[in-house]
Amino acid sequence: MRLSSITALSLFVLASSALAQTVPPAVKSAEASVDDERIRAHVQFLSDDLLEGRGPGTRGGEIAAKYIAAQFEAYGLKPGGDNGTYLQQVNFVGTKVIPDKTHVSLVPERPKGEVAIDLHSYDLKYGDDYTVSNRTLTPSVDVNAPIVFVGYGVVAPEFGWDDYAGVDVKGKVILCIVGDPPSEDPKFFGGKALTYYGRWTYKFEEAARHGAVGALIIHRTDLASYGWDVVKNSNTSEKTYLRDNKDPQLAAASWIQLDVARTLFKAANLDLDTEMAAAGKRGFKARELPVRLEAHIESAVRSFQSPNVIGILPGLNVAEHKPDQAVMYTAHYDHLGFVPGMAGDNIYNGAADNATGCGMLLEMARAWTQSGIKPPHSVIFASVAAEEQGLLGSEYLGQHPPVPPSQIALDINYDMILPIGVPREVNLNGVQRTTFNSTVEATARRFDLSIVPDAHPEAGGYYRSDHFSLSRVGIPAFSVDQGDLFEGHDEAWGAAKSKDFVDHDYHNFSDNYRPDWNFQGNAKLVRFGLEVGWEAITAPKPIEWLHGDEFEAARRASEK
Repeated sequence: MRLSSITALSLFVLASSALAQTVPPAVKSAEASVDDERIRAHVQFLSDDLLEGRGPGTRGGEIAAKYIAAQFEAYGLKPGGDNGTYLQQVNFVGTKVIPDKTHVSLVPERPKGEVAIDLHSYDLKYGDDYTVSNRTLTPSVDVNAPIVFVGYGVVAPEFGWDDYAGVDVKGKVILCIVGDPPSEDPKFFGGKALTYYGRWTYKFEEAARHGAVGALIIHRTDLASYGWDVVKNSNTSEKTYLRDNKDPQLAAASWIQLDVARTLFKAANLDLDTEMAAAGKRGFKARELPVRLEAHIESAVRSFQSPNVIGILPGLNVAEHKPDQAVMYTAHYDHLGFVPGMAGDNIYNGAADNATGCGMLLEMARAWTQSGIKPPHSVIFASVAAEEQGLLGSEYLGQHPPVPPSQIALDINYDMILPIGVPREVNLNGVQRTTFNSTVEATARRFDLSIVPDAHPEAGGYYRSDHFSLSRVGIPAFSVDQGDLFEGHDEAWGAAKSKDFVDHDYHNFSDNYRPDWNFQGNAKLVRFGLEVGWEAITAPKPIEWLHGDEFEAARRASEK
C-alpha cells in the first residue's frame, strides 16, 4: 500500500524527532554554550601580526602552538603529545631558495636528422617564470639532464593508464601537466572531480619513484584551480619537509608558467596545445625532448621542530581498559609566514586560512570539556603543523596517532571557513564514501543544513586538506565546509564571496582579520560537528569506508 505524501512526511518528522531525542541533554547543553565571539577572539589573536604568519619552525608558529596548548590545558584536556605534554614534536627540514645564486635554463639541442628552430638557451626568472625546490635537502645541487614529456605523469593501473610506459626517466627531468587526464566519466579518473593523481604532490612523488632527478609541472589556471600567484606565494617562501622521510626525492621539484612550457615545446619543434591534447588521450607515448634543463640551485637549509598540538577528553572505555572508537577533530594552525625585508605588508596572516578552523577547534574543545559530557569513547583534538607545506603535520599524526588508527572512528576537519554569515548548506566531501553518510545526513537536516556536492570538484578539495592524511592510514575522514547559500542571501551572493576570496586573498598578504566578519555561521558548524562527533562515538557499528573505496584497504590493514 502506498503511503500518502502527508503520512510519509509525518513519519519522517517523527523519525527525526526520535533521533534528536537520543542526543543527551549534556550534549545539547554543550551545543548551546558555543559562542561565536569566542571563536572571533581566537581568530583575531592567531592572525595578528605578532604571530608573523605562523610559519613552521618560526617564533610566530611557536607562539600559535603554545597558545593552543594553553587553551587545551585550561579546558582540562589530557595531554596527547610527547612526554606528558600537549606538543607532539615533528622533525622538519626547511629549505629556502636563494634567488641570486639560483639559475635555471632551458637549453635546446639539435637532434640527429632534425633542425631545431632556435638553439639559444632560455634563462628563466625565479618566481615569475618558475619555482623550484631541492627536495634532497642539500644546500646546493646541479642538474643537467634531458627533459622527458610524460603527459599527465600518471601511473593508474585501475584505469589502464601509464604515462611512463616505454620510457626510462632515470637521471632525467620529467615534464608533466597539472591535473588528471580529461574525463566526463565518474568511473574514469573521477570524471570532472580531481583525483589524487592530479595533485602536484603526486606528480613529484611519482617522478621520484621512477628515478627522475627533476620534475617540471606545467601550470594552467583552469586545471590547477588557482592562478600563478598562488603557486608563486606558496613556493617562494621557505619549503618544509619531514626530516625522516625515506622516500626518493627530487633535486629539482619545479612549477613552470604555461608560456614557459609553450617556449619549451617550440624549441623542440612542437606545439604545446597539440601535445597537451594528445596527452589526454589513450595511446599517448612519452618522449624525450631535444631540450635539457640546466640548473644550479642554492638553498638556505635548516633543521627544526614544529609541533602538532594534541589534547584528549578520555572516554569511559579507557578507564575500563576497552578498545577505543574515538572521534578526532583537526585543524591546521600554520600558514606561510612572512617575507623578510619586503616593504609594506609582508605577513601572510592567514586569518581565514586557517585561524578560523583553529578558533572553531578551540571552541569545540571548550564545549566538549566544560559541559559535563561523559563520552563513551575518547574525543581527540589535534591542531596540526605544516599543512601548507603538503599536509606534513597531519601525515606525521597519521603515522603516530595518540591511539591506533583502527581505534579512531572518524576524523572531522575544519579548514578555512569564511566568516560571512550563517550557512544553509554544507559540503562534506568524503562522508558519502562511508557507512556513516545517512547518519550525517539526518543530523544536517536537524541543523537546517542541506548537504550539497562539492561546487568545484575539479579543484580536488578532498586531497588538499588534513583529513586526507588520516584517510591514507584508513581513518574515515572528511572536512566540514560551507556551501553557497547563506541566510538572507541567494546562492549567487555566496558564490561571489567565495570567488572574491580565492581570487584576491587566498594565500595572499590580504588574508587578514576583519572586524565586520560574522562568526555565527562558524559557531553553527561547531555545534553541527559536535553532534556528529557524539553520534560517531555512540554508533552501534564501527564506521567503515564503503566497499571498493580507495581507502578501504588501509582501514582493513589497520585493523589487523
